[in-house]
Amino acid sequence: MQGCEIPEYNPPDDEIVEILKTARTVAVVGLSDKPDRDSYRVAKYLKEHGYKIIPVNPRCSEILGEKCYPDLSSVPEKIDVVDIFRKPEAVPPIVDEAIKVGAGTVWMQLGIAHNEAAEKARKAGLRVVMSRCIKIEHSRLLASEGQK
Repeated sequence: MQGCEIPEYNPPDDEIVEILKTARTVAVVGLSDKPDRDSYRVAKYLKEHGYKIIPVNPRCSEILGEKCYPDLSSVPEKIDVVDIFRKPEAVPPIVDEAIKVGAGTVWMQLGIAHNEAAEKARKAGLRVVMSRCIKIEHSRLLASEGQK
């Protein structure tokens, strides 16, 4: 069992803004179909702000009106951001899949960081954000500008 890691590196705000402005599709790994869960609320917010949400959860067939996929490799379209709502120990195989499918960014939600997997993703050319909420960052950096 891996303990809580502190991210060794996170991109500066201007790079996060670029990620948020250029992304169109967000695969949410670990998205719950329960409206009281953070993953559901974050995905709903992103969808309401113009992003195409791709639910990744092997136990569901549809979430927020979108077809659910069991894993990233099953998603038939390009993935701009892989938003991870899983425990840190589940991150390395998700990062491996994100690299394999050619995702642009791996985003680990608040409290989720895995420096070794992050380094592997960066070496493969992906951007990485750790232990930050994509909804909070979008609201903080773009919502006041009327963006997406």
